[in-house]
Amino acid sequence: MNPSPNITTVASLASREDTDRNGQDAQREAPARPVRGPRSKAPVFVLGCGRSGTKMLYHTLLSAGGFAVYHAESNAFNLIGLRFGNLANIENRRVLLDHWLRSKLFYRSGLTREEIEPKILNDCRNGADFLRILMETIARKQGVERWAESTPLHLLYLPLIKKLFPNALIVHIIRDGRDVTVSLNKINWIKPLPWDKKRKLLAPALFWRWIVSKGRKYGRQMGGDYMEVHFEDVVQKPRETLARIATFIEHDLDHDRIQQNALGTLRDPNSSFRGDGQEVESNPIERWKTVLSKTEIAQVESVIGELLTETEYELATSQDTRRPTLAVSFMSWYYPIHFDIKLWLKTYTPLARIGEINRMGISAPPAADPDSKQPVA
Repeated sequence: MNPSPNITTVASLASREDTDRNGQDAQREAPARPVRGPRSKAPVFVLGCGRSGTKMLYHTLLSAGGFAVYHAESNAFNLIGLRFGNLANIENRRVLLDHWLRSKLFYRSGLTREEIEPKILNDCRNGADFLRILMETIARKQGVERWAESTPLHLLYLPLIKKLFPNALIVHIIRDGRDVTVSLNKINWIKPLPWDKKRKLLAPALFWRWIVSKGRKYGRQMGGDYMEVHFEDVVQKPRETLARIATFIEHDLDHDRIQQNALGTLRDPNSSFRGDGQEVESNPIERWKTVLSKTEIAQVESVIGELLTETEYELATSQDTRRPTLAVSFMSWYYPIHFDIKLWLKTYTPLARIGEINRMGISAPPAADPDSKQPVA
């Protein structure tokens, strides 16, 4: 890929087209108006590695109209479907509600307790049921027929999602792994193991390689219900890229309407570099060129270069320059195994019951003693 250096901000997707000097409208492509068929009501999952533009693309769909507006990640598969035990058990559903009804995930739904609680208690048996009930209830209240979802970590649960939502359409947004590495490193989200602190930049790079590779592997098994789109294309060529997505999901993604009705991160870009005093957030593409040293670029490309090439990104270093050291080679081999083990432990062992609940943004302790209400095995 060869991104242009003239991009000013992710919010450019939501900016108005300038008119030419003669006062006439600049040439525009005709807005995409796909034929509506069975896919036009299917749920859409906008997924990708964290810091890859999932939120931006999700808010782009919401701004187009016709989708239920929900300004939160549902965490239905990576958290709710695991943390609260077997939801076929009524007591586990009560524990779930004790927490969820006090969380930002509920507050941002725009629903009242009366509108959602009976449905969860009566009809929810797993994380997919929870997500379906939540989003269909929001959609009915807002008078629309369709919903989308954008929890980045759900990329790891694609086989389960496709099994429980057979008609689901998956849009996998992929961003240059070097830019993702810089962003994840900035927020310190993917921490290196204690003995790798001197090479901490490689931990988020290897996470990008791990999760994107899994998403692509799962996606290839889904045939025509899976598509990949580049973050850079969404930013630089929004009309053309939205036309592709519109055809795939059978939904009208009118660029001008999206500009006028910009929601969420289209109005307020979600940058990890905001306020750093260097204005690096003004260019979200190829930011790594100004942030990383030549040595760091070579190190990062030594562990993710193959996937960068596969996903059509050009490498900046020669093969000799990015020859990995023994320590880097060990990280490249071990970290994917480390991530796999953590995912397995969080999915299939009691560790699923004790972690990551902070993602829900719970504002107060349960009314009753929390130790008195634990999920039932």
